[in-house]
Amino acid sequence: MNQSLDAQLLAQLKQGKAAAYDALFLKYYKMLCVHAYFYLAEEEEAKELVQQFFVAFWEKGMYHHLEGDIKGYLYQAIKHKCLNRLRKWENEQKLAERVRAETIAAEEEDREVVENLYYLLEQALHDLPMQRREALTMVYIQDKRYRDVAQEMGISINSLKTHLKLGLKNLRERLKNKQEA
Repeated sequence: MNQSLDAQLLAQLKQGKAAAYDALFLKYYKMLCVHAYFYLAEEEEAKELVQQFFVAFWEKGMYHHLEGDIKGYLYQAIKHKCLNRLRKWENEQKLAERVRAETIAAEEEDREVVENLYYLLEQALHDLPMQRREALTMVYIQDKRYRDVAQEMGISINSLKTHLKLGLKNLRERLKNKQEA
């Protein structure tokens, strides 16, 4: 009796009767949600998947190609949709893990590069003559104004600018040579 009702619904569907679609939906929706939940273990995902299937089933006219057991077809279709969803989740999870690992590796590499550059800068700064090192340190590291630095060092602002210019030139040369080595 149940199969004959399904056969009647299928025949009516093929005739384009929306009432048959509604009856099929009402008859199988809850059971298909339970079936999908068995695979997905998430109630809302299961409901959404079944609803999307029924929409596509109607809009794409998938029922036109059906013969025989519609219940079996619906269960198999939902099973395949669930398995596809699980594969998609697994692939997304793998991708997220790979991105996470690459990000961690890149951050570690960046940290090493910065530490190395800082060490080279510190070494190059230490190798400068005392007044140039002081001028660069006070102006660029301590962020003091030229006038205040010149006064503190007991030199003119023009002399300070000369120390800064020569100090930066020396730093560039030393860092370039150390990076090439």
